[in-house]
Amino acid sequence: MPLFVSAGAPLSAKMPAFWHSKGNAMPPRFITLDGIDGAGKTTQLAVIREWFTAQERPVLFTREPGGTPLGEALRRLLLNPKTQAGLRAETLLMFAARAQHIDSVILPALEDGISVVSDRFTDATFAYQGGGRGLPEADIAQLEQWVQGNLRPSLTILLDVPLEVSLARIERSRNKDRFEQEEADFFTRVRQSYLERAAAAPERYTVINSNRGKTVVRRDIEAALEKLFA
Repeated sequence: MPLFVSAGAPLSAKMPAFWHSKGNAMPPRFITLDGIDGAGKTTQLAVIREWFTAQERPVLFTREPGGTPLGEALRRLLLNPKTQAGLRAETLLMFAARAQHIDSVILPALEDGISVVSDRFTDATFAYQGGGRGLPEADIAQLEQWVQGNLRPSLTILLDVPLEVSLARIERSRNKDRFEQEEADFFTRVRQSYLERAAAAPERYTVINSNRGKTVVRRDIEAALEKLFA
């Protein structure tokens, strides 16, 4: 059976013996799933989970902001519509959560031979705080290097949908969070930022049109994972 670990579990519970006992020579991978709100990340995370089950590969699923007690506390603060935070404060809080996430969850899992799948990572900061809110990319890049060092995802699956689809899905949300309450122009800029980043580094990104049938989207995601682990 594959090993699934929630990001909140102590790392001693990850059972690395599973990995070592199989003598698996395939190194673990750091995978991120990203996209604008309403792109279907929740649905496609289930597809990724099922793929790891079928492949019997150990994996840890986590999210940003979050993944640790500190990160989850900051997540509640950042998503709360009542929170008043300037752009720099917001960005620093994102990276504070990320620093703890990397040190406590992501790196230890990878070192134990367990692949990590994160629902959002630093691409979201470039897209939302950078593209959406206008923070200079150089400022984000400086924080990225300071917090992450050389850590970058092996693969980023970017789910893309037309803006009107995203907005319609957000509108159906019963309780919009602090970001979901933004106007259409904001999400236009966020989406454009994602696509520009993907175009600049095609070796890391797989852009998937998630406004299609579930079977077709699943096929594309599975193909990207199979290529990564080939």
